[in-house]
Amino acid sequence: MPLTTPWRSRALTAALLAAVLTTGTACGDDAPGPSAGGSIKIGLLASLSGTYQAVGTEIRDGFQLYLDTHDGKLGGRQVDLIVADEGNGAQTAVPAATKLLKQDRVSALTGIVGGGSVAGVTPVLNETKVPLVGSNGRPELKDVSRIWHTSYLSDEPGAAIAQHVRDNVKGSVYAIGPDYQGGWDELRGFTDAFSKIGGKLANADGKTTFTPFPATTNFLPYFARIKASGAAAVYTFYAGSAAVDFVKQYAQSEIKDIPLYAAGFLTEGGVLNAQGDAARDIYSVLNYSPDLDNAENRAFVAAWKAKHDGSPTTYALASYDAAAVLDRAIGAAGSDPTPEAINTAIGQLGQIASPRGTWQFSTTTHSPVQKWYLRQVRQDGRALSNTVVGDLATVGR
Repeated sequence: MPLTTPWRSRALTAALLAAVLTTGTACGDDAPGPSAGGSIKIGLLASLSGTYQAVGTEIRDGFQLYLDTHDGKLGGRQVDLIVADEGNGAQTAVPAATKLLKQDRVSALTGIVGGGSVAGVTPVLNETKVPLVGSNGRPELKDVSRIWHTSYLSDEPGAAIAQHVRDNVKGSVYAIGPDYQGGWDELRGFTDAFSKIGGKLANADGKTTFTPFPATTNFLPYFARIKASGAAAVYTFYAGSAAVDFVKQYAQSEIKDIPLYAAGFLTEGGVLNAQGDAARDIYSVLNYSPDLDNAENRAFVAAWKAKHDGSPTTYALASYDAAAVLDRAIGAAGSDPTPEAINTAIGQLGQIASPRGTWQFSTTTHSPVQKWYLRQVRQDGRALSNTVVGDLATVGR
């Protein structure tokens, strides 16, 4: 059921939030770890320009919301939050992260939109021995000793929805997505799981069609291929401005009546407003929806709406949870919360109460073991929203 509880003031919102969430702290000095004044430096790296600017902005704002509702502290220490622009990928992300880690000497790093950026930054994290509490998707990595994510592995959304698509689509499915690390992982998650349970791809060569990224803005030639394939449905992953282009053109194309399934980022957040009616009826899979009915989510949504237009996204939620993780870990790291002590404490947190529902880190991948939800774009009052219509798999390994 969508949240409709009215809130008359930010003060009431803050009071409710304090009642259901644990408070914490942090801030910075010249060296990693806390300063004598009881502060700690945290670095936040996100795409504040480029294709995924909207995603990066949500990640920044989700983390800031946690600070705003917890007196600017994590683990009892005032936070000096240093924000840097990831840009469009590893080429710009690595220099920005290097500055945060080696010059600013942050005690922990958070954020990061692109899976390729995570892979590129990992060697610098290992060199400086600073933990990353990432808040968007990432690929599988061989060494995750200092890598933690509050969001998901990039292949998990597709894996979570594959059985539903197999059960509800009578025929083959066309798989299409962007040609970069995140796209490869997102589509592989679906196609591998779908094939294992007897599903058939409609693509001519039996493999996902990848579109040049970020160059592709005209999808009509690809829609012609989908029409020719005889596909009974389409599965895709796009985000940001590419998602807006894809959905708007899909709704005006010759395949507009073919059911469209997607990783939830296709219609998440501000892109849904830009897509408008073109997004209506699209099914998607995601680990969060603002209409989930639990105390943590009611407080989170109310706090978000007190500061922002619209409802929070999975990007904001994951970054908010990243702050909650650091809050508990810094507090548990004792009187000297060094990067190594914080990293050790993260691994000992256990279950984490969250607006998405309770989750915990996998001991092998350091990503969440969590429930995934089936959503559909439907009318909700005067606006369209991603309405939860069912539970899918609990995924994590």
